[in-house]
Amino acid sequence: MDTKTKQENKNINKSNTKNVPIGEVLLQNKMITEEQLEYALKVQKSRGKRLGDMLIELGYIKEDEVAKALAERLKVDYADLSKFKIKINALDLLTKSYAEENKIIPIECNERMVVIATSDPMNFYLMDDIKVRTGRNVKFVLSTKTDIERAIAQYYDETSSEVRANVNQQFELEKLSILNLDEQLKNEIENSPIVKFVNTLIFNAVSSNASDIHIEPNKINTKIRMRIDGQLIEKMEINVAAHNSLVTRIKIMAKMDISEKRVPQDGRIEIQEKGKTIDLRVSSIPTVFGEKIVIRVLGGMGNLLGISNLGLTSKNSEIFNKIIKSPNGIILVCGPTGSGKTTTLYSVLKEVNKSTVNIVTIEDPVEYRLDGISQVQVNNKTGLTFASGLRSILRQDPDIIMLGEIRDTETAEIAVKSAITGHLVLSTIHTNSAAGTIPRLIDMNIEPFLLSSAIVGIIAQRLVKRLCPKYKFEYTSTKEEMEYLGINEPIKLYKATGCKECDQTGYKGRLAIHEVLPVTTDIKRLIGRNANEYEIEEIAVKQGMTTLKQDGTEYVIKGIISIEELMKATYSI
Repeated sequence: MDTKTKQENKNINKSNTKNVPIGEVLLQNKMITEEQLEYALKVQKSRGKRLGDMLIELGYIKEDEVAKALAERLKVDYADLSKFKIKINALDLLTKSYAEENKIIPIECNERMVVIATSDPMNFYLMDDIKVRTGRNVKFVLSTKTDIERAIAQYYDETSSEVRANVNQQFELEKLSILNLDEQLKNEIENSPIVKFVNTLIFNAVSSNASDIHIEPNKINTKIRMRIDGQLIEKMEINVAAHNSLVTRIKIMAKMDISEKRVPQDGRIEIQEKGKTIDLRVSSIPTVFGEKIVIRVLGGMGNLLGISNLGLTSKNSEIFNKIIKSPNGIILVCGPTGSGKTTTLYSVLKEVNKSTVNIVTIEDPVEYRLDGISQVQVNNKTGLTFASGLRSILRQDPDIIMLGEIRDTETAEIAVKSAITGHLVLSTIHTNSAAGTIPRLIDMNIEPFLLSSAIVGIIAQRLVKRLCPKYKFEYTSTKEEMEYLGINEPIKLYKATGCKECDQTGYKGRLAIHEVLPVTTDIKRLIGRNANEYEIEEIAVKQGMTTLKQDGTEYVIKGIISIEELMKATYSI
């Protein structure tokens, strides 16, 4: 076949595949009905969208189902990028801006070929352009737009890609196999690209509002993930040969022992970012593939919310403000780890912090620093525990005491006695509900009559992820969802989909839902006769308490959070 004939056939193929009858394919596979297809075609004409996109928007079919049907029709491979591990060396062949502009991402390559994920595998002009840019043959595989955009956001990082490349280049296994890595690190660490890489990693985490950085070694590479809005998101992978150097650099910054790799260690780093102090708490543990590092990013100074910004409803806010005006007693904030309990306590401290009041805290760790408040850091190695620190604080003439957490009987007893003798004690405790806090303290051998005299109020809370406001999927509530929400008529609800604004997660930011229980006279009587949490909750609800589920339901109905998030947060309530 001559060149002219080949080109003619290529042009015929291009023209024949510009308008793939995807609707017919889906219909034949019984993935949609004829009525759905007819309605989608009708709406498509008025909106000017592709049929597949229209079917997805109408909720008739999922995006990946359209992509799989199209891949079958076009006889191309389908790639599920949510399960596919993209090779970092492939990303270096094309820039992030080029990938975003053309809605593609390179997923693997060798010296002769690069594999490209695209939602338009028949774009031969793009294929030719990539071939010229990369100097390799190009193979297109089909994926969804959402998966491609998510992968671009996840794997490309323009800020650190050059640094990562330098790190990987310096620490190629072939070059380091004959070197004593520890000796090299001792002599050259300050001049290594690792220094720049670690700095970039930390500031990226701060700018992304990440709460934790996970550096996890495995057999073939080191994975770096960040916890953003409560969810771990994989950011990148680096050469496993660079892992020891990376860990050593972080240990040096955190003033940890770089020669000790067999036992867990803790350290601290303090940095300045835009005039704000950021505290980083570093933890290392030995694993079979090397030391795993987790860096907790704490707020430092000047990053506190006021009570008005805690997300309390007007009803809960009114009850909450009455509770914190109490001159003495115990105020507890309860919930699981990571539910924002400490932030709520600090917001209270910020509200009551005055020059005429002596406030002392004992914490582990000190997460925020406040002017005018004496803050004590727990140090178990020297014997400074919550209990011993609290005894010492009582000799410091305090008006208000903030105790990071009530963990044991000794601490609980001292806290109760402090409250009874005229101090206002703020603390946290790990319980599932406000009412469940009372039996928990009684289980710690606190006498019910003492507890009823000491406790003033309990606030239970959870953090739930906000739906991304820019793009979320609207649908009609099911019978089960209506039953869960306690409504009789179907309503419009929303679920996460994902876009560039939210890093393809479908969520952007978090809010707190609350359960505020004031300890009234009736509640005190129940505590005094050792009532269980269900009896206490029943009376509290009759007196006007809004449960966590009820508080969150309002946000679901308003389209601020998804019902899945509410169910996840209140599953035990």
